[in-house]
Amino acid sequence: MTDELDVESLKTLEADLQSLSDAKAEISQAVVGQSEVVEQLLASLMCGGHALIEGAPGLGKTLLVKTLAEVLGLQYSRVQFTPDLMPADITGTMSLTYEDGRPSSKFQPGPIFAQLVLADEINRATPKTQASLLEAMQEHTATVAGVEHRMLEPFFVLATQNPFEMDGTYALPEAQIDRFFFKVQVEHPSVETLVDILDLTTGTQQGSPKRLLGPEDVIRIQKRVREVPTPSHVKHLIARFVRSTLPNEPSNSGSVRKYVRFGVSPRGAQALALASKARALLSGRFNSSVEDVRAVLVPALRHRLQLNYQGTAEGISIESLLKDLFEAQVLSATSLQ
Repeated sequence: MTDELDVESLKTLEADLQSLSDAKAEISQAVVGQSEVVEQLLASLMCGGHALIEGAPGLGKTLLVKTLAEVLGLQYSRVQFTPDLMPADITGTMSLTYEDGRPSSKFQPGPIFAQLVLADEINRATPKTQASLLEAMQEHTATVAGVEHRMLEPFFVLATQNPFEMDGTYALPEAQIDRFFFKVQVEHPSVETLVDILDLTTGTQQGSPKRLLGPEDVIRIQKRVREVPTPSHVKHLIARFVRSTLPNEPSNSGSVRKYVRFGVSPRGAQALALASKARALLSGRFNSSVEDVRAVLVPALRHRLQLNYQGTAEGISIESLLKDLFEAQVLSATSLQ
């Protein structure tokens, strides 16, 4: 698609922008004080990506995911991950049935066969069970008894984990972490927000969120995101920034060479560029900008850059490091103009 849109496409675009704005407002009304988190999760879904949501218990992570499903009109299911959870508990099983007196097998789909799946406390399951979820996330299929079954479309996994609970948990493998498009941090609410939450949840009026979209709308918006043009200078900025995170580059900053084990991969660059397009649409624009990249920088990359032992021991903040490296590239690009 070119930058020039015909009249019909322009009308559809305007309708999609309005729908996104309404959906964001409806979700934010039910999940008070988390507008930034709502925008990040919407952006991830618009890009067809899965998201890892990290936050302490009781911060409304489950409510947030359920509200997303209701407003977007997606079929929802929840899987509580525990150490004794088996792959079949997620993907489903084959059951023996009898028809006309003859035995036959029938597939009983598991909770993964939904459009929006909440994988609650994902790091409490064993690596074998996590691997079954990884296949579904990566391939949009699940293999049961040697037979491949396709997921519903659109298909999203939103997984939660508690940041400070280590006993009885299994660290997610790097391959699985990288399959999450965003890693979203849910913080504790401010005093004012907490008062609003109390008003909303302990009173007599507790309405349900309205369905504003459907699966076909989500799929159309996903295609729309990829049509958003990215200016050449923004693409070059992303490329230079990603290169600046690599510890083996002699020209990179001392902090990168000193504290970083693995920098951002090309997949991370792709996520950053695509997420900036989604953020542009959520902001009512059909052209991504440096500000859009800045807005999605941390959720897109905080789980893709890995500190070495020294960086971890000294308490280096990945988020601060990413921001500093990005702003250095922005400043460098500005000085060259």
